[in-house]
Amino acid sequence: MPRVSAVRSRIMAAIRGKDTKPELQVRRAIHAAGLRFRLHHRDLPGRPDIVLGGIKTVVFVHGCFWHAHSCQTSKPKTRAAFWQRKFEANRARDRRVRYFLKAAGWHVHVIWECELKREAPLRRLVRVLQQRRRAIR
Repeated sequence: MPRVSAVRSRIMAAIRGKDTKPELQVRRAIHAAGLRFRLHHRDLPGRPDIVLGGIKTVVFVHGCFWHAHSCQTSKPKTRAAFWQRKFEANRARDRRVRYFLKAAGWHVHVIWECELKREAPLRRLVRVLQQRRRAIR
């Protein structure tokens, strides 16, 4: 395996896995709507970003780069084969996690980082969560 430069190592170490800006944006909107949730529940497959246990719903806030969203046009130019395998493995894991959660009776929502550039997708997510809460009460 090729050695990674000190600069690359420092850059990669700075990438956050949780409490990212998009995740905080989604959490603020859900909380402002009066919905309460837990974060990164360890007992659930994939450790969902947001867990609304009362309505058996999880929300994943996916970064477009790491989860290889179709909007992402720039791909790493170095070590292209490595990154291709990495992205494919990430997408396969995401599908597997969604399958297991749905099989266990959870409602699964994924919101993409690029969707947060517009307000409508986030408003739609909050509306769906509120409707689910009203239906359970």
